[in-house]
Amino acid sequence: MSDPIPCRKDPALKRQIEEFSETLKTRSHELNTFGLSERDFYDSGIFEGSIQRVRGQISASMAEKKLFVAHILNHMEDAGYIKNWIEAGNANRHDYSVTLKDDKIAAIELKGCLDGNNTNISARPPHANEFIVWSVCQNKGADPRHNVWSGIHVRFSADVIAEKKQVDGLIVWDWLCGTAARVCPKVDHAPERINEVGPYRLPPPCIYLFPATIPSPRNNPKPPVRPIGEVGFLNAMHECFGGNASELNSVTFEAGMDGVDVVRTTTIKRDGVVRKQSKATPIRRA
Repeated sequence: MSDPIPCRKDPALKRQIEEFSETLKTRSHELNTFGLSERDFYDSGIFEGSIQRVRGQISASMAEKKLFVAHILNHMEDAGYIKNWIEAGNANRHDYSVTLKDDKIAAIELKGCLDGNNTNISARPPHANEFIVWSVCQNKGADPRHNVWSGIHVRFSADVIAEKKQVDGLIVWDWLCGTAARVCPKVDHAPERINEVGPYRLPPPCIYLFPATIPSPRNNPKPPVRPIGEVGFLNAMHECFGGNASELNSVTFEAGMDGVDVVRTTTIKRDGVVRKQSKATPIRRA
């Protein structure tokens, strides 16, 4: 199997994007109202400049991401699943501190689509009892299966093992989930599972539970995954938004040696079934 996340990119959408982008490249001059010839239109920079301007306008800003997260955390606080939350501020690498009902602190770091260089994990805040990464991907044309696997195996596993960064879990959830751009099988035939949160109508989140300790080739090669009940923020989110146990994802990182190279094998399981597994892959650090 190869479904590290239940949703997938719509192949029809990919084809439509490719066809329409080709039309834009070859026929945009037919839309110009400046009296320019076809050659002058493309030489003028109007086409490239317009594309860049539109990209900037439709890309979600950090403010939009924070508005989404604020709606989610306020909903959880109002429903009694967490005590309170605050933005961490620019001086910190993480983005939010959440006080749980047992007074433990969960630190949350926001990430984008998990396929870029900024996906590398920050250091775990020293005050945090839990450290959670939350992927908010605003790109409607993104491939969630490629991105989630890229983030977890290529980047997170290397950071966890080589840099000894303890991460308790990953959330993959944003305002595109359950829309035509990112159809969610969790609610395909179960509309009663949709959560109304502010302006959003959302399926339950995709939650990934990580190893309880840091893997080490010799002393701790394959630590067990921490159960949902031991990760307070993820458990609160899972319960608040109607998740099912069969939808939880368990991520194992198995560390080993291949000659002088440290290697890791990443496995994602859901409902007891291996959904994707890597080969033993060397960790390359710059």
